Amino acid sequence: MATMNISLPDDLKAFVDAQVAAHGYGSTSEYLRELIRQNRRAQAADTLRNIIAEGLASGPATPQEPDFFDQLRERARRRADQGNR
Repeated sequence: MATMNISLPDDLKAFVDAQVAAHGYGSTSEYLRELIRQNRRAQAADTLRNIIAEGLASGPATPQEPDFFDQLRERARRRADQGNR
């Protein structure tokens, strides 16, 4: 595991210490790791929302033939086979 040192003003350090104590974190590192994980999940959720919004804005869906995905897989296999030669 990598180590990172940060400098905080006294008031932020006191806030972090209070959060660690109040929420049962084992250390300030554990608390900060959780904040980073939450931020990462929030960014992933934002990305997903944006992708969904793009899809909704792209217009109505068009019906596909029943074998559409079978054809798509076959095309992908042929391309993969060509790339392996």
